[in-house]
Amino acid sequence: MSVFLLLAAIALATLQVVRFSRLRANYPQKLEIAGVPVGGLNRQETAQRLLETYSMPVEMHYGDSIIHMSPSVAGFELDMESMLAAADLERTKQPFWTAFWDFLWGRKTQAASIPLRAGYSEARLRSYLKDEIASRYNKPPTSAQPRAGTVNFEPATYGTELNIEQAILSVERALYSCKDRSATLPRKQTNPARPSLQNLEVLLKQTITSVNRFEGTVGLYLFHLDTLEEIHFAFQNGVEIPVNPDVAFTTASIVKIPIMVSVFRRIEGDEDPEALNLLQKMIIDSGNDPADWVMERVIHPTLAPLAVTDDMQTLGLENTFLAGEFAYGSPLLKKYDTPANQRTDVNTDPDLYNQSTSSDMGMLLSDIYQCAQNEGGTFRAVFPHEITQDECNLMINYLSRNKMPSLLEAGVPDGTEVAHKHGWVTYNGIMHSLGDAGIIYSPSGDYVLVIFLYHPDQLIWDVAADLVAQLSAATYNFYNLPTQ
Repeated sequence: MSVFLLLAAIALATLQVVRFSRLRANYPQKLEIAGVPVGGLNRQETAQRLLETYSMPVEMHYGDSIIHMSPSVAGFELDMESMLAAADLERTKQPFWTAFWDFLWGRKTQAASIPLRAGYSEARLRSYLKDEIASRYNKPPTSAQPRAGTVNFEPATYGTELNIEQAILSVERALYSCKDRSATLPRKQTNPARPSLQNLEVLLKQTITSVNRFEGTVGLYLFHLDTLEEIHFAFQNGVEIPVNPDVAFTTASIVKIPIMVSVFRRIEGDEDPEALNLLQKMIIDSGNDPADWVMERVIHPTLAPLAVTDDMQTLGLENTFLAGEFAYGSPLLKKYDTPANQRTDVNTDPDLYNQSTSSDMGMLLSDIYQCAQNEGGTFRAVFPHEITQDECNLMINYLSRNKMPSLLEAGVPDGTEVAHKHGWVTYNGIMHSLGDAGIIYSPSGDYVLVIFLYHPDQLIWDVAADLVAQLSAATYNFYNLPTQ
């Protein structure tokens, strides 16, 4: 009986040893390699499971698009031998009989984890993201474009482009994960390019020739006070004509801007309240009598217009002059021949008493603006210490209070500051010349815009005023483009 029991015990022990040996040939329970449970698997099965897990495609999200990338595209490879060798060490770290004894007593093995050992080619991943993803899925921005037949612009749109450096980090994390195989590819916004200044010039010219089909003479000068961009052109009967020398126009009340500059050159601040009062009436109310009175009071009793002309020519405005006062019957003090009014290819029948050009008036307004901003510009060089920054700001204040619900002001949004002076001339109730010269203060930068119109037969107010408003609107819209 005892022999039988002994034999049975030996047989049972042998069976347990065999069973344990088979289990010990596999990896222990609770063992993970690279986050993948491999307990109870042999070497080959473990390698297969790891390959299946880490060969799963990475799901990349780029905006609304989903792209699946095989890890092999990035040259991703597992260091299989290294991880399996570490697993083998974990499997055999206990002596056989010690481990067998724990097995007999049902002692559970401790959980163990072997970290992922793998690598990929950052250069290959970068190339894939650039050549396959960015080139296909980036959305380029679109710049604002003129809307056909109008002075408005189609809104610009922002673009998006792949942030490759951040995307590499996101994809790398997904490649090294056994559970989260997705990656969100970060994007960065790209700004639309501004339309070229040539686009605005074309739009302005088309507004004159195609949209309005204006058949008279137009002189236009635009100067952006921040970027120093300039547009200057003239048209006669729908055909562009040279502007060197520029085209002479009757200034009418616009010549009150030169008068104001000459008066401020000769007074000190607020020492002459009556002169300031007359200036306000001259600019804000467009009074002709106050213009004559302030010239006589401050500049010269009889020859003030000639002094105003001298000031303008000293500033380099060779086509601008005032040859007599406004009052009916005032004598013509001098006949001025200028490069502009000596042209034979164009004739706007300019008044012998007051003339200028779009560029002269534009440059004078630019000088006032620069003086008001930082006491710089031509005034400081030509009339040092005679026209102050405060006086230039006062000039702009007067011009801004000259309210006119049409012309330049009609082309900009309500509330936009427009420091301007307008004027027109009628003979026997018929208008032939009209102009508006101003500084427009806009959110995207300030600019000077001067427009003169002339028609030998008649300028129809509604048509002429609407053309000036459209040209003003086109300019404002160009510098303050809509985006979406």
